[in-house]
Amino acid sequence: MDRLFRLKERGTTVQREAAAGLTTFLTMAYILAVNPGMLSAAGMSAGSVFTATALASAIATLVMAFAANLPVALAPGMGLNAFFTFVVVLDMGYTWQTALTAVFLEGLLFVLLSLVNVRELIIKAIPVNLKKAVAVGIGLFITLIGLSNAGIVVNSGGTIIGLGDLSAGAPLLALTGLAITMVLYAGRIPGAILIGILITTAIGIPMGITVVPRGFSLVSLPAAPLLARFDFSSIFTLKFFTVFFTFLFVDIFDTIGTLVGISTQAGLAGKNGDIPNVKQALLADAIGTSVGAALGTSTVTSYVESASGVAAGGRTGLASVATGILFLLALFFSPLFLLIPGAATAPALVVVGYFMMQPVTGIDFKDPTEGIPAFLTIVIMPFAYSIGEGIVYGLLSYVFLKALTLKFKDISIISWILAVIFVLRLVLS
Repeated sequence: MDRLFRLKERGTTVQREAAAGLTTFLTMAYILAVNPGMLSAAGMSAGSVFTATALASAIATLVMAFAANLPVALAPGMGLNAFFTFVVVLDMGYTWQTALTAVFLEGLLFVLLSLVNVRELIIKAIPVNLKKAVAVGIGLFITLIGLSNAGIVVNSGGTIIGLGDLSAGAPLLALTGLAITMVLYAGRIPGAILIGILITTAIGIPMGITVVPRGFSLVSLPAAPLLARFDFSSIFTLKFFTVFFTFLFVDIFDTIGTLVGISTQAGLAGKNGDIPNVKQALLADAIGTSVGAALGTSTVTSYVESASGVAAGGRTGLASVATGILFLLALFFSPLFLLIPGAATAPALVVVGYFMMQPVTGIDFKDPTEGIPAFLTIVIMPFAYSIGEGIVYGLLSYVFLKALTLKFKDISIISWILAVIFVLRLVLS
């Protein structure tokens, strides 16, 4: 294990990596319930999508583990599955088979871009201060996800966002779990986040939040996935290209943002924010997308919830091995895993958000051409509910400010190219 995953070099142990992998799984296991419900609205079988979700997540995460040795898990991306269902199928009128075709072809192009280092060049083109800002922005983003999932913050009638009813079941359980997790962490208890999730889930049973159904059975056989249900009849149309490009664009920058943020949080990034084994990591993401489409699910991407495993001590691909194995087990033990409510995982996401704020102290806010783009990157991620959009507007403002202040030497060629692409995207959209 040590030779394969370099455990001692990264200051970790098998036990710590296993606990980190379990923590990551528990904070992202909601996708096993959400994705089938989302894609079934497009006419797909919920049972088949559940199987595809678990299998694709396991395969992509294991590729990440052994190829890149990073504690990053992958699964069908939230937002991209909504685009798949509500825009491509229900609004644009494409069949789900055509939508899967777009995802599959996007994944193949991702593989090519990864092999020729295009995506690696994009990561290197992001300035150091923006890379630190990405980590901070992701921290705020996943904090918002946790608070929203628990009902602690809601879409208020008088304001854009406000506090929910904190005396209600789910918010009260989440706040209780947050208090427990913070006390455990402050007391330096190993595995504090995981223990917090488990205790909160147990407390939720008498509160009626953790629902144990009648006739509860631990084991269930998985449904057959929708293998290679593709439709290539529309691939040469302009509308299909729009769909294809949207999948491609969002996946590229969500993945880049997640890898940069998690590597920074784990202390694995180099002095200039370089990610170890980034080519292999991007390839794992690309393979996951193509395999996921072939199995019958929407775009697979690196998950920001992996930060919870990093916070629990994960530093190597061994944590991803544990997460991948749990996704395989979920195929047969889905009733057990789906018992954990969102209110029980919300505290973990909030605490991880705190951990990910730390790089903000290293951002150069004294220089407006560095500080303003970093600030925009940080705030747009949670406010726009998109990691990718945070990177877009952060980099655009960076190039804009550097150019207007005649600091052209700070702008790399790739940054110029990306800025032009981003402007064209805004104009065309």
